[in-house]
Amino acid sequence: MKHVTSRALYDYWNRLRGERAAPERGEIAPGEIRHILGDTFILDIDGGEPLFRLAGARLCSLVGEDLKGRAFTSLWHEDSRHESRRAIALVLDNQAGVVAGAEARPHPAAPASSGQPLDLELMLLPLRYRGKTHARMLGALSPAAPPDWLGLAPLPPLAFTSARVLWPEGTDRPAVAGAVQDRRGHLMVFRGGRG
Repeated sequence: MKHVTSRALYDYWNRLRGERAAPERGEIAPGEIRHILGDTFILDIDGGEPLFRLAGARLCSLVGEDLKGRAFTSLWHEDSRHESRRAIALVLDNQAGVVAGAEARPHPAAPASSGQPLDLELMLLPLRYRGKTHARMLGALSPAAPPDWLGLAPLPPLAFTSARVLWPEGTDRPAVAGAVQDRRGHLMVFRGGRG
């Protein structure tokens, strides 16, 4: 984890969960994470497609609109939507966190855009909701530094640049026992079915 927001959210989540795989949604106290609240979100997975249930003000400003009710996959470039769904599945099916690098490349003609890519870090963490494990997810999406075009142009579609599973006990392991790992550049691909 490179970003302060990701580290702070993970530490908070880890403290809340204790010996459990994930804390309950009702245990999240916004006041305890007020310094990072603007970059955080909660996804609702009950209906199948992950939708933003809540999203912080800085994140909504970055995207250029209120995210409530919007599909999580809509933030991603069509080439990365499979990876975004895979990250969600990894978190839900394994009750483990995922930290991922993402990149947004603004269109050179966008207002106030320098044309430089924006590097962001995504954190996804499982939450239980009324005992269910596949219903809610806590996350954060934050840039290393605010872009010069913040508020003047919407966030371009995101592309995954890296991803890593964060196992609650602190050890890295394949998402599925016996899964085949395939390194493609700076990404690690895990092949396998549901565990």
